[in-house]
Formats: sequence, C-alpha cells, structure tokens
Amino acid sequence: MLDIITLGDEFLRAKTERITDFGPEIPVLADAMIDAMRSERGLGLAGPQVGVLKRIFVLELPEEVAPRIFINPEIIETSQELSSYEEGCLSIPGVYSDVIRSSQVTIQAQDIKGKPFTIKADGMLARVVQHENDHLYGVLFIDRLDEDRRERILKAYKKWEKRNKS
Repeated sequence: MLDIITLGDEFLRAKTERITDFGPEIPVLADAMIDAMRSERGLGLAGPQVGVLKRIFVLELPEEVAPRIFINPEIIETSQELSSYEEGCLSIPGVYSDVIRSSQVTIQAQDIKGKPFTIKADGMLARVVQHENDHLYGVLFIDRLDEDRRERILKAYKKWEKRNKS
C-alpha cells in the first residue's frame, strides 16, 4: 500500500514530469494509487501525494462504475462560470473549505497504454479534475483561498495533526 504524504512534505510542492514510458509499471502504479485513494475514502489522488513526481492522477466518483486514470493531463479549456464547493484533501486531512473553481473544464490526457483522450467535465468531475491537476504543479487547495481562510485552515490542520499523531 502506498503512503499518502501530508502537508509539509516537499513532494507536495514539487512539479511533475511527463510520463513517456508506458511500460508495465504504469498500470501497477495506477492500481496502487486507486487502492490508496479508496482506503482513505478519497475521490482523487495525484502522483506527488504518494511521492511520485510523474504527471498522473486517479479519481473515482461515487456514481461512476470504475475509477479513471489521467496521465499527462492538460486542462485545455475552462468555463467562465464559477462555482464554490467544499473541498478537502487526503494530504491535508481533517480540514475542509469552500473553493471557487470553473464549473466546466475540457481536459486532454492519456490512458495507461498512452492512448490520448479528451473529456468535457462539469459538476463534481470538473472539480476533482481541477483539484488533482493542481497537485501536478505543486498547488494545494489551500493556495486557492484568501489569506485569512488559509491561516484558519492551517491552524485547524495543526490541531487535527496534534490530536491524531500523538
């Protein structure tokens, strides 16, 4: 089982590299990421969150029949319409805050065999895609908050961490 890295680890702020070799290790990594995500009851998980600085994330929404794997993703279009919704992060457990994001996105990526695909996403799928894609650039959901809310979240996280790690 992969360990999920938490706030303070330098991997969460690192930029990732494109995947160019679609060998047998990619499906193994994707499956391990899906297992880790499910074990923590998350909706998505990106490479840096498990110490892998590669452009990969996985997600699974409750209403979907199977998890999705995005390799070398690029958001190529975002809607001007925005929406606010409460987000959390497996790398910042125990805290949540409303985050404003585009309501719809179009994303290009590759599957585990390297085959390109494009999807238009809205609702929760668009939100999770944007959240996980941010991780590939070292951006956390708390970076999208104003300074006061970010400080409150960080204080709440430190309290959570103290309670749960002692």
